[in-house]
Amino acid sequence: MKHIVIFDLDGTLLNTIDDLGAATNFALRECSYPEHNLASYPMFVGNGVSRLIERALPEDERNPENVLRLREKFTEYYDVHCADLTQPYPGIKEMLHTLQEMGVRMAVASNKYQEAVEKLINNFFPEIEWSAIEGQKEGVPVKPDPSIVFEILAKSPARKSKVLYVGDSGVDMETARRACVDSAGVTWGFRPVKELRDYHADNIVNSPEEIITIVKRPGLELDS
Repeated sequence: MKHIVIFDLDGTLLNTIDDLGAATNFALRECSYPEHNLASYPMFVGNGVSRLIERALPEDERNPENVLRLREKFTEYYDVHCADLTQPYPGIKEMLHTLQEMGVRMAVASNKYQEAVEKLINNFFPEIEWSAIEGQKEGVPVKPDPSIVFEILAKSPARKSKVLYVGDSGVDMETARRACVDSAGVTWGFRPVKELRDYHADNIVNSPEEIITIVKRPGLELDS
């Protein structure tokens, strides 16, 4: 049985894509760049806000100065509107409650900036006792660098064989691989199943209930 489950946020616990797209379009509009259809944004996200903005900019405008300028506009909008259209995916709340009742520890590892991660988690899952809520912070590399997983395990120790990392993208599967923990790729998020398979997801899950099944699965060694 797994002792701790680490969840990605966007595309895994919450469907945030419309609010992310709206904030990016606001930043583009404010800086006189063309906007994108919201349907384009699932392929822009996954590596943090700066990479999202870089991908949304016209190719010849992708420089650090423009990214910083648009990021400020993005944050101005997103800090106020991050939960306007965002919702948990069906079955997520029930799954989290079941894991909590089982005594499984839970944490969040996101490339979204820390303040927004905390706001969203506290807004949508206030009844869950999180072992750690980790977002993007100054000086800490973003996923797929595994540092964020190691920070969580420093706060809530567990053998790596007892850890499950759940996400919706190749970035998440690579993060789990680099951290040497088992991964589960969810099919309801922003990326296609092929990407999860290409990045060697240990498990592919089609519903939150399947995460519980993986958590309950006996390990090779005796549980302690």
